[in-house]
Amino acid sequence: KAGYEKEVKIGIDAAASEFLTKDGNYDLDFKASKNDGSSIISGPKLAELYKDLISKYPIAFVEDPFDQDDWANFTAFTSAVGKDTEVIGDDILVTNVKRIEEAS
Repeated sequence: KAGYEKEVKIGIDAAASEFLTKDGNYDLDFKASKNDGSSIISGPKLAELYKDLISKYPIAFVEDPFDQDDWANFTAFTSAVGKDTEVIGDDILVTNVKRIEEAS
């Protein structure tokens, strides 16, 4: 809103593997010392959060939006936004040839 949308873009390195819960959800409040679990959301809800941010801000890329083994949400999210926003799979690919082949 400062008038620099054409000059400045935002990139998000979510590192979502860091806040994956044992049951496969995502805890947005994982660093809080008094975490009551109220900020735990599903993969599809996390995708909706990213999409909302992308619609409001000049986001050029989202890196590691989901856990490194969350192929379903990574694939669905890439299909939904990958045409206009780069989705980077650093953790999901981790320079592993088999993972790269699976992703292609």
